[in-house]
Amino acid sequence: MPLLVISAAAFAVEIPFFFFGTPSGHDLEFHLYSWLEVLSQWKQGVVYPRWAALAHFGYGEPRFVFYPPASWALGAALSAIFPWTLAVDIYIWMVLVAAGISMFVLMRQWLPRRDAIFAAAFYAVNPYHLVIVYWRSAFAELLASCVLPLVLLFLLRATDGRRREIVPLALLLAGAWLINAPAAVMIHYSFALLVVVLAWQRRSPQLLLVGAAAVALGASLAAFYLMPAIYEQRWVNITEAVSTGYRPQDNFLFIHTTDAEHDAFNRLISWLALAEIGVLLIAAWGARSLRKGNRELQNTLAVWAIASMALLFPVSALFWKFAPKLRFMQFPWRWLLCLSMILSVFIAFGLRRWPARALVCAGAILLIAFSGYRIQRPWWEDADDLQELRDNTVQPNAGAAGYEGTDEYTPTGADSSAIDKGARRVVVGGPEHAGIRVVQWNAESKEFTAAMSAPARLALHLFNYPAWKVEVNGRVVQAGTQESTGQMLVPVEAGPNRVQVTFLRTWDRRVGGWISLATALLVVLWSAVRKARRRDADRATAL
Repeated sequence: MPLLVISAAAFAVEIPFFFFGTPSGHDLEFHLYSWLEVLSQWKQGVVYPRWAALAHFGYGEPRFVFYPPASWALGAALSAIFPWTLAVDIYIWMVLVAAGISMFVLMRQWLPRRDAIFAAAFYAVNPYHLVIVYWRSAFAELLASCVLPLVLLFLLRATDGRRREIVPLALLLAGAWLINAPAAVMIHYSFALLVVVLAWQRRSPQLLLVGAAAVALGASLAAFYLMPAIYEQRWVNITEAVSTGYRPQDNFLFIHTTDAEHDAFNRLISWLALAEIGVLLIAAWGARSLRKGNRELQNTLAVWAIASMALLFPVSALFWKFAPKLRFMQFPWRWLLCLSMILSVFIAFGLRRWPARALVCAGAILLIAFSGYRIQRPWWEDADDLQELRDNTVQPNAGAAGYEGTDEYTPTGADSSAIDKGARRVVVGGPEHAGIRVVQWNAESKEFTAAMSAPARLALHLFNYPAWKVEVNGRVVQAGTQESTGQMLVPVEAGPNRVQVTFLRTWDRRVGGWISLATALLVVLWSAVRKARRRDADRATAL
């Protein structure tokens, strides 16, 4: 029954899809092109892609070094199994169901089955999730919502002194890093706050050690992603992620800018946030009579909610400026991801009568419908539009089709506005005569021959990046960078030349991979030892 109800609620979200098509939110093209890139590279034998070869119309960018792998791996897998025009719909449905299940598991610890099912269904289709689905298409952030209830669950279990919860907590925190970096920053700040609040209520300094151990272990498990993402930031224009329009100060509730469309969405999300805060206060007041055993949960969630609400407003500007990495969350209203989870819990506890719950659900639906009609209407993609996206990832023999890249992942020194989108894969930079033959042009390996009448530098349809290794006639050479565009320049001699360009596994990726592998083996060993000790203890007790 819980699974059926949650699944039905998630399916109801997608009913408009049958009439209008697939919602085309802010990040739709970014995610869909990533899925298609990954699927293409899997077919080339690249298990873990790092370089998005078709970004910037074939010049490429190291997108997958910085964007966590969970969402694009799941999206690529669905694209390989199901028809392309249905991949997004299936992804959304699966993630909403998973979010609901995680909430059901949490709420079943305190509430009867029916109430836990309601909390799960409401959380799966809460108003902020609907904004993500219809206006944002932030598929990785949506996936991160599945982690939040489980983090709270295992942290509450750890307050009972059960150190074995360190491993589940570490796995969840590692999963957050591998799903969405801004959400992971938010989850880690929330985790730190929850640990401090619970440790203070329980008078348990040991919980602080458990929390620190879980954070360290989680980061070590995710090191294969974190190490390259941290180290290689110096090789890209990462500060573009917090440029004008994407800075926290441009996205507090009811902020006005010079961008009318930006402000329209800000009004939409601002009124939604105020509505959630209002309902949360009412539900929290209704839950004030909770029995003593649940007071700790109520107090903990109340502190978390107050912190989340404060971060939505300009009063928290200094914290956004100086708190480590917090500004890379970009949008303060992302804290609605946490606030929506807290709201779901308080509604289940504080509004025990079904008419009141029905009123809240009806109000949420009306608010979303009104916002979509009066403030900012969602955009839609039909099957032909989705097919066009797929066609842009096909590489004809004459050159790459491709798509627009991402500013923050553009290699340092590259200028995507100055490139020639239709340029050949290899171009001679001077009057010299050359016979160019491309042998192979895959995402992470490129090979061609060049018969030159004189020494020259060849300009490739490729942005230069420190991870590229260039060999000419079996000898490693130092590639140059064209100042105006950032293209790779390869020096060649007169006569026949065989050029091989390979995307290397740099030292930061090797170190990160070994840290993750070693940590995973230690976790497995530790779990096996603890299980064996418990089994021996049970046998001794039985005897």
